[in-house]
Amino acid sequence: MTSTDRAVTSTDRARPRRRPTVTVDVGGVLVGGAHPVVVQSMTNTDTADTDATALQVARLWAAGSQLVRVTVNTDEAAAAVPEMLRKLRDLGCDVPVIGDFHYNGHKLLVDHPETARLLAKYRINPGNVGTRHHDANFQTIVRVAIDNDRPVRIGVNWGSLDQALLTELMEGNAALPEPADARDVMIEAMLQSALRSAELAEETGLRHDRIIVSAKVSNVRDLVDVYRLLATRCDYPLHLGLTEAGMGDRAIVASSAGLAILLAEGIGDTIRVSLTPDPGADRAKEVEVAQQILQAMGLRAFMPQVAACPGCGRTTSTFFQEMARDIQAHLKERMPAWKDRYPGVEELRVAVMGCVVNGPGESKHADIGISLPGAFEDPVAPVFVDGRLDRTLRGEGLVDEFIGILEAYVDRRYGPSGHGGEAIPADA
Repeated sequence: MTSTDRAVTSTDRARPRRRPTVTVDVGGVLVGGAHPVVVQSMTNTDTADTDATALQVARLWAAGSQLVRVTVNTDEAAAAVPEMLRKLRDLGCDVPVIGDFHYNGHKLLVDHPETARLLAKYRINPGNVGTRHHDANFQTIVRVAIDNDRPVRIGVNWGSLDQALLTELMEGNAALPEPADARDVMIEAMLQSALRSAELAEETGLRHDRIIVSAKVSNVRDLVDVYRLLATRCDYPLHLGLTEAGMGDRAIVASSAGLAILLAEGIGDTIRVSLTPDPGADRAKEVEVAQQILQAMGLRAFMPQVAACPGCGRTTSTFFQEMARDIQAHLKERMPAWKDRYPGVEELRVAVMGCVVNGPGESKHADIGISLPGAFEDPVAPVFVDGRLDRTLRGEGLVDEFIGILEAYVDRRYGPSGHGGEAIPADA
């Protein structure tokens, strides 16, 4: 059995069994069914500013966002979408763009038919389509989707939940001999809002396989409970995300915790990590985090991963930490060129270890690894390739030497004349 065979077998065993759903085509990106979980993001520009929006969409796409959502909230924004999309295509970016509609979506889509035709999907929040004419406004959007053969995401958010429905359920609950907890009623209101809206969309004529559903909250435990219940009540693809997650580490940790639990249970067909960026910061950070979550869960691979020990009193200074950082940066820098030339390279596993305790063992488990000398160890660094000791490096130039070995390994293993992951002698 080759090292690739071992990796595939291990990955298949570790991969969560996906919840069965229908498949929805969003501008050529297939969501649900047996298809890979899709990463998406959203712009924070004024959509009426076509240059800024096209550039940000293109950057998100370049970072790996397979779908990008833009706000369509005014006549100016709706009128600007065709020009923004033209500029986007001029940049060589063909990512499907989704329109996000609240309050006046029924009017904007009717008044701007070219925008309705060019958007790949419409996001509708059933809590924000009006109160007095709620169903009529919702059905207007659905009919535009039908006319343009576009899917919709019915996106419920507990910050803008249908108040009439919530009041109905709260009053009914209060009349019970043993009323349920208010949190449980809130969750039920979210589920019913989503599923009643989906039912109304189908009654209006939208095909079953043109609907994606989401029910977003901002608390991890609530997110898990909502989606577990939602997953049992429908076979629509589900979009996951912790809404209003916040900034920095808190948002990344909370989003990772909630999404990982659900993904491990096979729930979720497309995800977004909603991060509040620092002023002027790159919006693409949320794409990178979403990719890392999927890769950590064994669901997808986006770029080679570096395993590195955290360091302790046995390790020498910060040398191995700097080397791990430099190798990870090298892999990230090389991926744009490697992606097309070396199919499968995103699954490469590299180890950079800091001492003899776990170094050799961890390096053997990786595709290629190096165990650096720790404190009081001999100043040598064994390199392991496909589980076997390949050579031993010494001296100040070992970082550059290891990167050279890594580059040669990638070319041998993943290049046109590669051997599909079989162990190859260094001098082959």
